[in-house]
Amino acid sequence: MVKILEMGYCCRRRSKMERSNASDNMVSHIVAAQQEGIRTVRSCNSCDFSSDPDVCICLVTWNMNGQVSYEDLAELVGSKRKFDLLVVGLQEAPQKSISRMLQATLAETHALLGKAIMQSVQLYVFGPKDSELDTKELKVDKQSVGGLGGLIGRKKGAVAIHINFRGIRMVFISCHLSAHAHNVEERNEQCRHISHSLFTKSKHWNPYAPPAQLTVWLGDLNYRLQGIDNQPARKLIRKDLHKMLIGKDQLLQEAERGEIFSGYCEGTLKFKPTYKYDVGSSDYDTSHKVRVPSWTDRILFKIEDANKVKAILRSYESVDGIESSDHKPVKAHLCLKLNPNQDQ
Repeated sequence: MVKILEMGYCCRRRSKMERSNASDNMVSHIVAAQQEGIRTVRSCNSCDFSSDPDVCICLVTWNMNGQVSYEDLAELVGSKRKFDLLVVGLQEAPQKSISRMLQATLAETHALLGKAIMQSVQLYVFGPKDSELDTKELKVDKQSVGGLGGLIGRKKGAVAIHINFRGIRMVFISCHLSAHAHNVEERNEQCRHISHSLFTKSKHWNPYAPPAQLTVWLGDLNYRLQGIDNQPARKLIRKDLHKMLIGKDQLLQEAERGEIFSGYCEGTLKFKPTYKYDVGSSDYDTSHKVRVPSWTDRILFKIEDANKVKAILRSYESVDGIESSDHKPVKAHLCLKLNPNQDQ
């Protein structure tokens, strides 16, 4: 069952037990006592706040399949930049300097605030030029989940950036989890391991620090469609009936079971499954493996306390015009508003 919230709002009220547990780490725990699952949020075209939002964030995730061009990056970030922060999570990124290419693309409007890199898993946060005074408490971390992918430059694991921007504490996590449809529990365990490990191993870690008010996971989570064969799935997609596949999505199924991402939100999956495409086209896999199309690439977010921060999802979409990878990029636009009457 998919839980749907109206008007793009997503929030999670902290239980008394959670509020009293001062040793919670910076990354909000995925596993919670109550099995809330992932709540689906309908995007709305405008920020329905009584005044302007404090922060608007453009979130991007893309498995690059080892390829990159300046033109693709320019299309990815767009020219109408109605956002404060741009967060770009990459998987299977090539060895070329993505950082320099992104900075060149954004040079007129935004500057790099922070980056976290673990081979092919990368994360970049850009903010408006001259926004240094708005930026505090910048920390980075990474967590490998093993495997041999690092030997061929395709690492599995996560990189993360913690930042306090305009008074809002945020954690962004770019991840690449294990592949193949049957590895559901392995992916679940990797999610739990990453969640409990990030920012807790450093000698500077403060177990009594307040938790992040916003936590975002973006990446190739690699959860697949389950319980449907390839041709029936593709037939529904061709007829623009891919919404009928949402109930087959492993990520939503596992969250509903209480295994992962309890209390997180995601926009409605209105776009087609983002994997696997023939490189250089928008045709699904025609190789001998003929994989079942799946929504492997996702953006999930959680608000720790709705009394302090409200969030509105403006959009959630794939970027179908980019064809250099076997994955389509996914973008979201999220606006945040602080409650001035609450202690932060």
